[in-house]
Amino acid sequence: MFAGINVVSITVADLDEGRAFYRDKLGLGEPLYDLPDDGWIEFGTGGGGNVSLVPAGPGWHPSTGTTIVLNVADCHAAVAELRRRGVMCEEPQVFPGFVTFASFHDPFGNRLQMCSPAPAE
Repeated sequence: MFAGINVVSITVADLDEGRAFYRDKLGLGEPLYDLPDDGWIEFGTGGGGNVSLVPAGPGWHPSTGTTIVLNVADCHAAVAELRRRGVMCEEPQVFPGFVTFASFHDPFGNRLQMCSPAPAE
């Protein structure tokens, strides 16, 4: 019935700050749709679905349960690059034969992750 993921939305406390972080710090580039007056800023991820930012409402708390996981070619290299850009990243975790992943947070406290194939054993 389903044919993939079109977009995953994440709530942010400030759309302008969110746009700058996702565009510049994460390197997603200019938004595909930049409609802050309508509460929607959407970025392409290079394949497999998009990420949109929507405004937080009253009583909002950062997301740490449902997690957007972005694909990268090399998780260790991506952690090093994001740290260079000022993004706080956890150390990559390697599950041999399966995946390498690392968690990081946007400026609002939302947890995101990145993953790449596990290195050859």
